[in-house]
Amino acid sequence: MLFPSLRVSLRFFAAVAAVATAANAQGGSWSKKAPMAAALNEVALAAVGGKIHVIGGSVLGVAGPYHQEYDIAKDSWRPRAFLPKGLDHIGVAVLNGKVYAVGGFIASVHRDGQNAAYEYDPASDTWRILPLMKAGRGSVGVAALGGKIHAVGGRNADQQVVATHEVFDPATNSWKELAPLPRARDHTATVAIDGKLHVIGGRTGASTDKTDQHDIYDPASNTWTSGPPLPTARSGLAATVYKDMALVIGGELPPNTFAQNEAYNPKTRSWQALAPMPAGRHGTGAAASGGNVYVAAGSLRPGSGGLTNELIVFTLP
Repeated sequence: MLFPSLRVSLRFFAAVAAVATAANAQGGSWSKKAPMAAALNEVALAAVGGKIHVIGGSVLGVAGPYHQEYDIAKDSWRPRAFLPKGLDHIGVAVLNGKVYAVGGFIASVHRDGQNAAYEYDPASDTWRILPLMKAGRGSVGVAALGGKIHAVGGRNADQQVVATHEVFDPATNSWKELAPLPRARDHTATVAIDGKLHVIGGRTGASTDKTDQHDIYDPASNTWTSGPPLPTARSGLAATVYKDMALVIGGELPPNTFAQNEAYNPKTRSWQALAPMPAGRHGTGAAASGGNVYVAAGSLRPGSGGLTNELIVFTLP
């Protein structure tokens, strides 16, 4: 006969094994690494040279010029050069070893969308101020494609969602307007993959106005077409390109947050569910490096509730 304590232990390990089996069945697994020094919300993530940069964010509704760098090999954090301005809901992209930070808000909720853009050089740990966009936008989708930085959608200074699509060319140090999104929205997952720009999910107004829309931009023709919709409609998303797939992670729909991790394969034009995060989260970002996907900070509850300093890592075999 088993002692009660032994029966409890066996049940515990069986439950852990069941969770691990379910995660592997959906593809991949999650683990934790060294946490950030402080909890932040509405951050952006970028991966450069074996480091993960966590940029901007807010505490108690006030945006700050925060910039922390995670060293993957050392599993440790250090502060880096502050953003030139305190911002949250920034869009970021990496091009030619430099980080581009675009737009953002100065405070919650969605206050005063900015038209600023900055370039960060990790080698010198310095920021450079870039020419301004046409108009201010926060929660803007940003991705690098064809040697340029695309900034799509977002929410303006009057808190209205927009369909604006501008592109920054580092060679000419200037912005240019391109074909707008078919439908105005913000808080999207925006990635460049397979030579095209993908703008996925997001919201068309309030935090409850979620959408599963998936728009694909072809730079060769300056046109948009419809892609297979996001399986789980949501906004406040983190996204990155990983193993030739676009990963769309987390999100919010009050009163809940999402733990979903769904991947789009442009070759097969299909979606698949991967192992979900250990808990729902939004207001975070995702960045892929060295065979893993890194997700840091954010909120475990809608809005600014349940701020976290956790760094979690997703891996596919």
